[in-house]
Amino acid sequence: MSRMIPHPILSAVLLLMWLLLTRFSVGQAMLGGIVALVAGWSMGALEPTPLRLRRPDLIVRLMVIVGWDIVRSNASTAWLILTERRNPDRRAGIVEVELRVTHPAALATLALILTATPGTAWLDHDPASNMLFLHVFDLRDPAEWRATIADRYESLLLEIFA
Repeated sequence: MSRMIPHPILSAVLLLMWLLLTRFSVGQAMLGGIVALVAGWSMGALEPTPLRLRRPDLIVRLMVIVGWDIVRSNASTAWLILTERRNPDRRAGIVEVELRVTHPAALATLALILTATPGTAWLDHDPASNMLFLHVFDLRDPAEWRATIADRYESLLLEIFA
């Protein structure tokens, strides 16, 4: 069974979503089943490495910090957009951040955190130098951004992922 359907939960969820988004019919069920099987086989071909968390208890703490930062950033970004004419000193820019995390799951998590936070976007990561290029909507002090990433996110990610 695992050879035919390597990721049964993924395939089942995709089929269910397909049927919810389209009108249920035999044809749609067959087409959705084919799409779900191909997606499951594709995921099986990727063979993701097993994830080992060293400190899973810190995930909740990271979620609270990220949630608070997203709320703050939403308010700050909205205020900057609404007062743009009165605030001509706002400058967008790119910050280069030398990262300490190297685990692929930790890098993916950091990318999600930074991109989900309004006013920032993960642009690129150079694996050779482990350098992150981050776009910031309101860049005042690049050193402050480097410290924020290192202290608020990276330190927890280093503890969470082995």
